[in-house]
Amino acid sequence: MNGHSTRDESRRSSAESEERDVKADECPQVSVVVPVYNDPAGLRDTLDSLTTQTYPTDAYEVLVVDNGSTDETPAVAREFADDHDRITVLVEDEVQSSYAARNRGIEHANGEILAFVDADMIAEEEWLVDAVGAFERTDAEYVGCNVEMVPSEDGDSLAERYNLRTGFPIDHFVENLGFAPTCCLLVHRSVIDDVGSFDSRLISGGDREFGHRVRDSGRELQFAPDATIYHPTRSTADAILRKSRRVGRGVYQLRAFHPTRYDSTIPVALNPVPYLPPRPQQVRSVDGWSELSRREKAGFYLLSYARGICNGLGRLEETIRMRASTSR
Repeated sequence: MNGHSTRDESRRSSAESEERDVKADECPQVSVVVPVYNDPAGLRDTLDSLTTQTYPTDAYEVLVVDNGSTDETPAVAREFADDHDRITVLVEDEVQSSYAARNRGIEHANGEILAFVDADMIAEEEWLVDAVGAFERTDAEYVGCNVEMVPSEDGDSLAERYNLRTGFPIDHFVENLGFAPTCCLLVHRSVIDDVGSFDSRLISGGDREFGHRVRDSGRELQFAPDATIYHPTRSTADAILRKSRRVGRGVYQLRAFHPTRYDSTIPVALNPVPYLPPRPQQVRSVDGWSELSRREKAGFYLLSYARGICNGLGRLEETIRMRASTSR
């Protein structure tokens, strides 16, 4: 009886192996590119989720690109690479830019589909199956995935509640702004071959600039609402405002490096709009506004105002920095 059981298990194992091989052969090869800088905990969470995908194991690889980390992040990456054959660790320490790191991943990628995920995202087990399914159903070449914000376990600050409600409206980005953030983007290899990779000079806004190149090439940008990946909320006002300042720096860089596409009659550093109080209707568009208390509404308004000011300061900071570097 034990012999029959062993043979039956062997047959089942062989059949399951053949089924997996067939499925892997039928699935497009995917390269998941994960840039990281000094974020060992975030990288561990991301790789934990990427190594448990239901997508056929032989049909995808994960390329972790360390952007010159100075902490234990490289050790975490190597630990996962040692345990999982599909994970490769690369290093981009010449250019301090997440876009340069993504480009290094592109150079070493074997997949016909390139998936870009940040090193603090958590993917559902079916994420890659759902994302590639949407990719194929729509015959797409550029797809942004759905992003849901995840609150921290031990925090419920005003800043976190604000970030949770404002979050990542990817459908709005794709349909109205002409790009998807690189934390949740899938692109066909042919797109890179045609329009080129990311602009590694940019500290922020590289996803916007790349998306606009794709759009201008005549390709349709798609949004996959069922392919969900999770992003941790920023739990402090300082974290939210630092991001706004970085985005502001990127706004100036876009105008400086790509003046024909992002030119403006008003110098970006002198544009008064970021310093003006936000319009009430703009803040009221926050999800669940009517459910907020008066104190929360006031706090949300002040955070929105502070974000605009920090965006403007970032533009001014980058203006001064770039003009100083060109005058040397």
